[in-house]
Amino acid sequence: MSSPKNAPSPKKVRRGPRPAVPGLPTREQILDFIQTSSEPAGKREIARAFGLKGQEKIALKRLLSDMADEGLIDGKKTAFHRMGGVPKVTVLRVVEIDDGEALAIPDSWAPDDGAPPPRLRLIEKKRGPGRQAAVKMGDRVLARTEDTQTGWIAYPMKVLASADESVMGVVEIDGSGKGWLASVDKRIRHSSPIADLGGAEGGQLVLAEPAGRSPRAGVKVVQVLGDPLAPKAFSLIAIAKYGIPFHFANETLEEAKLAAKLPLSEERREDLRHIPIVAIDPADARDHDDAIWAEPDGKGGFNAIVAIADVSFYVRPGGKLDREARKRGNSVYFPDRVVPMLPEILSADVCSLKEGQDRAAMACHLSIDASGNVKEWRFTRAIVRIAKNIAYENAQAAIDDGSADDVLKNLWTCWHALADARHKRDPLELELPERRVVLDEKGRIAEIAIRERLDAHRVVEDFMIAANVAAAKALESKAHPVVYRIHEPPSREKLVALRDYLQTFEKKLSLGQVITPSLFNRMLKDVADESEKALIMEAVLRSQTQAYYGPRNAGHFGLALGSYAHFTSPIRRYADLLVHRALVDGFGLEQPKPKDDLPATSGLSDRDRADLERVSEAISSAERRAMEAERETIDRYVAAWLSGRVGEVFDTRITGVQKFGFFATIIALGGDGLVPVSTLGNDYYHYDDSAQALVGERTRTIYAMGDRLKLRLAEANPLTGALKFELPEGGSAPIEPRGSKMEPRKKGKHVVGKRGRPGNIRHQGKKR
Repeated sequence: MSSPKNAPSPKKVRRGPRPAVPGLPTREQILDFIQTSSEPAGKREIARAFGLKGQEKIALKRLLSDMADEGLIDGKKTAFHRMGGVPKVTVLRVVEIDDGEALAIPDSWAPDDGAPPPRLRLIEKKRGPGRQAAVKMGDRVLARTEDTQTGWIAYPMKVLASADESVMGVVEIDGSGKGWLASVDKRIRHSSPIADLGGAEGGQLVLAEPAGRSPRAGVKVVQVLGDPLAPKAFSLIAIAKYGIPFHFANETLEEAKLAAKLPLSEERREDLRHIPIVAIDPADARDHDDAIWAEPDGKGGFNAIVAIADVSFYVRPGGKLDREARKRGNSVYFPDRVVPMLPEILSADVCSLKEGQDRAAMACHLSIDASGNVKEWRFTRAIVRIAKNIAYENAQAAIDDGSADDVLKNLWTCWHALADARHKRDPLELELPERRVVLDEKGRIAEIAIRERLDAHRVVEDFMIAANVAAAKALESKAHPVVYRIHEPPSREKLVALRDYLQTFEKKLSLGQVITPSLFNRMLKDVADESEKALIMEAVLRSQTQAYYGPRNAGHFGLALGSYAHFTSPIRRYADLLVHRALVDGFGLEQPKPKDDLPATSGLSDRDRADLERVSEAISSAERRAMEAERETIDRYVAAWLSGRVGEVFDTRITGVQKFGFFATIIALGGDGLVPVSTLGNDYYHYDDSAQALVGERTRTIYAMGDRLKLRLAEANPLTGALKFELPEGGSAPIEPRGSKMEPRKKGKHVVGKRGRPGNIRHQGKKR
């Protein structure tokens, strides 16, 4: 029988998901049947169990063949078995390149038992011994896999689209049955056609990649992530989107267990167990890096100790733990979970400074004079026994109501001296609100509020800063390598933008003077109106450069410090671990050789020294990744919290203005939303860049940065974290110009520039 005239050639038919056949069981149903069947489950048994006949049996045969190719079953015809390994052909992600050899893990791994993914050794063709791997860290490759006696290996077939080209979104099925991908990235405002659903269903969260070079080719689903609105799903979206390492390999966990068993010897450790050192942390903290103590020295000053978890004793350079920590760079904190830098047996147990437990610590001893200046310091390895783990709120309450013991009172007294020294140094003071998401026991949102800033936070912060400065200067005195925490002064380009913005407040910023943090602080002190001060704080923050890690010192502008390093959080930051190792070398703090199956040294390795610049860049990048993931997750929680309040009117403040509309934030809650210019009525709005304002051509209505007004919440999308506002019913809203009392803004009395464009904008009786 000849083929239809217009039938495509079989060679050109793209293999994709099989068309659905009525009555045919799903993959999950087949796997469940194989798993629970009391007799050998072959094709005949499966067909009988599901009552399949005729064409359904033919479709079943094709489906079982697909499942065997995917590695879900073993492919035998007489009796299938569910496989728990890696599919024969799958997508892998390169996670390590060591001595030219590339190791990868399955890009999609979600076993029922929570087992960590296997690590596969990539065998690349045309690469002889000693030659570098062709693939790079982070590459995604389609590979054929094999389970050998020496472990899993993989043969790369082709390199796939990078993570930057991947798109995460929710599958939407239209009336014709065609799939569309609605991205979870709020910057992407259009849906993409799905060329290959890859087994995904409508409403599921998926990871997709371009199906071809042309945008018209659409996308293909490469991973199904599940229900996007399930409890704790928002952090999983961020973890998947940013490729944050989530599971620890078995060999890493085994090394962590070995490290946790290292004996805590008193040899070459200072015994500080008699000193009532306390750890002050958030109430829900699981890892406790730092603890502090202080007492008067009898000369008007203080002796103080900042005790930090001795992570370098347990995490040795070159080991599997070290490589994993270096790759992660830092712990990532979400409202519903922590993705730790180190396995929990170390981060939440052995290394964590817990009340009443003997712990290994790196102790920074400080001598502080009456003016709060640190005069001397020394570093030792010690054994500490924490007297108390105290929540910030409880410590503050004890100080406020007079019930605090001498330990807390001495800390506060010493802190007042450190605070005096800080005020003289005059670092940048930007008290910007921080949102806090509170979840109930089921992972649902219980509350979203602004985090309260207490003196207890400042106490710990100032002790940590003193220890960080001491660590940097101590290593400089020994001419040892330092991973500095660097914050450079604002660039001229950002200062020019800030100057232009400040002119709209009738404030001047001279670019001919030396720019210092105290310059910004004085400017803020002169602003009486709190809403206006908040706007200028945000503008000053936007003008700042991003802090980073590096081996060459450039100072810390924000803290007004010449030398600064991170020393106080080695459980959650790799940079601090490197500083600890340098201190071990510089001050002869090496401990007796540990077990033979762990690296001997706890100081810097030769590789650390040689790669310090590259490692600093990597951990700086990991930090930025974590910050973006954390911020986006908070935005999603806020949008989810507000999704039940669509239609309500909120007090908002305009935080950004563009040609296409303005952005507003709900006061006292946060959550940025767009008000499109197309929703502002029939007037035509001109955009004034220097004034950061939209001006109505006919009505002369002005919407400018900092203005307060009431807006109705029109949309709240938990998947993207995006909000959309609109004017209340009636098409207008009273506008409170920044720095003024709440009054409707009057029309007219503007100076208009050439060609009818607004120039120097003035409100009634007030120049802007």
